[in-house]
Amino acid sequence: MELTVFNTLGKETGKKVVLADAVFGVETNDHAIYLDVKQHLANRRQGTHKSKQRNEVAGSTRKLKRQKGTGGARCGSILSPLFPGGGRIFGPVPRDYSFKLNKKLKQLARRSALTYKAKAEAITVVENLTVEAPKTKSFIAIEENLKVAGKKILVVVPEVDNNLLLSARNLQNVKVVLASNVNTYDVMNANQLVLAEGAVNVLNEMLA
Repeated sequence: MELTVFNTLGKETGKKVVLADAVFGVETNDHAIYLDVKQHLANRRQGTHKSKQRNEVAGSTRKLKRQKGTGGARCGSILSPLFPGGGRIFGPVPRDYSFKLNKKLKQLARRSALTYKAKAEAITVVENLTVEAPKTKSFIAIEENLKVAGKKILVVVPEVDNNLLLSARNLQNVKVVLASNVNTYDVMNANQLVLAEGAVNVLNEMLA
């Protein structure tokens, strides 16, 4: 697949860039995408939730009433989960939610996600995606020139550009990532991919 390369003014440069079929034109696998997104979200969980069990609640351990002869249920201390202020039965405890996925499966998921964006014509390639100074206004102008303003955008660059990162970080619907760090969740979560020309080569080599 070939795409036209634009400049930051939104005009065609006359150049074409090739999206490798091995990356942007594969047979999609929805289950691989599901597993990769599930892992990504699971790995982001802190897992620091905690509630107190019976042995951790502060309070008296005195037996509330005698065992027999009251006609009611047998009960022990006020720390019982059956009483207000008592411990919680089977409450949450700190745990690690992360799990492992095979490398080939994760690559298939990323290829599938990129293929979906290519089929939806939701990829824009920019020749020289840079800004002279870290100004949000400069990046907004690039968005408007490329006619992607108002969309949820994933900007993919081949190398770190601090001016670009600082210009885009205050925009809620824009995320800038390195091509080497592209993941399935970010691709599927975006409405439009804006790829720097050099980032296309990185993706073609990394996922082919």
